[in-house]
Amino acid sequence: MSFTRTVSDTRLIFLRCLRQTLRSKVAVVFGALQPLLYLVLFGPLLPDLAELRGSGGSGAGSGGAWQVFVPGILVQLALFGAGFVGFGLIADLRSGVLERLRVTPASRTALLLGRVLRDTAVVAVQAVLLVAVGLALGLRAPAGGIAVGLVLVVSLAVSVASLSYVLAMRTRSEDAFAPLLSAVTLPLMLLSGMLLPMSLAPGWLDALSRFTPFRYVGSP
Repeated sequence: MSFTRTVSDTRLIFLRCLRQTLRSKVAVVFGALQPLLYLVLFGPLLPDLAELRGSGGSGAGSGGAWQVFVPGILVQLALFGAGFVGFGLIADLRSGVLERLRVTPASRTALLLGRVLRDTAVVAVQAVLLVAVGLALGLRAPAGGIAVGLVLVVSLAVSVASLSYVLAMRTRSEDAFAPLLSAVTLPLMLLSGMLLPMSLAPGWLDALSRFTPFRYVGSP
C-alpha cells in the first residue's frame, strides 16, 4: 500500500475518532476542566509552599513554585491522558468494532495511527489551556521554553498512546491491562520528578531519571 494511501486512511480514521470524542460533551468538558481544576485548587497553596522551601528570599517566590507545578501537571497529562486510551481499544475489541474496521480497505497502520493522532490532539489542547491559565495565575517562563515544553509533551503523548495501544492489543482485557499500565506509569512519575524533586534522590536514581524524557518536562 502506498504512502499516500496510508496518509489518506490515517486522516479518515483520525477524523472519525475525533468526531466520536466531540460527540461526548461531558468527556470534552471534563477533559478540559480537569487539569485546570488542579491549577485553581492547588494554586493558592503555592506561595506557602515556596516559603516552606525557603525560596521566598531567593527571588523565586511563588513564581518558582509555578515553574515546578505546571510542568508536573503537563507530565500527568501526557502519562494519564494518553496512557488510558488503551481501555477504549479493549472496548472496541470486545464489541467487534475493530474487527469490522479491519475488513475495510484502510491499512492497519492507519487504524492505530489515526487513534494516536486523535489522542495526541486532545492532550495538546489540554496542555495549551493549562499553560495559558498557568501564565494568568503566575507562571513565568520564556516563550521559547514554553514552546519546547509543549513539543515535548506532544511527543511524549504520541509515545505513551502508542505504548498503551500495544499493551491493550497484547492483553485484550482490562483486568490485565490496568496493573500493567500502573507498573509503567508510576515509575515514570517518580523519575520525572513530579512526585518528589530528583534533587532529593540518591545519585543512581537521579542519573537513571535523566534517561527518561519526562524528567526534562517535569523537573529542572
